[in-house]
Amino acid sequence: MPWFVWLLAAAALGVAEFFTLTLVLGLLAGAALVAAVVAGVGVGLLGQLVAFGVAAAAGLLVVRPVALRQMRQAPLSREGSDALIGKRAEVMQEVTASRGLIKISGEEWSARALDESQVIPVGALVDVMEIDGATAVVYPRELLP
Repeated sequence: MPWFVWLLAAAALGVAEFFTLTLVLGLLAGAALVAAVVAGVGVGLLGQLVAFGVAAAAGLLVVRPVALRQMRQAPLSREGSDALIGKRAEVMQEVTASRGLIKISGEEWSARALDESQVIPVGALVDVMEIDGATAVVYPRELLP
């Protein structure tokens, strides 16, 4: 019945990982599963401990750093209105600190100027600096003469 003990240990470590989210206890749970399989095949206690140690070391020294590096990276693509930040738009109705209208990616958006003292004329190209609710906050890319 040593395989059952390893399964209980794996379950306990898995539950503990769920609450801590450190990626350590979950990898140890995986190592305990490896040891359970080894025990189920009929290998002795020393072999089970070696299997657990090797699997735990591989997880902690190889898998965990890669997983942490992946978790720290920003998503490759932005979704929704966040995808509009940094895009170029054309002013359809004069943009001031409080109101205006731009056309971005074929859609019309309400807009306001990032610089409150600035008035951006119709036809000017602007960059979307941020999205505030349903309003694009813009800054002129270039002003038309």
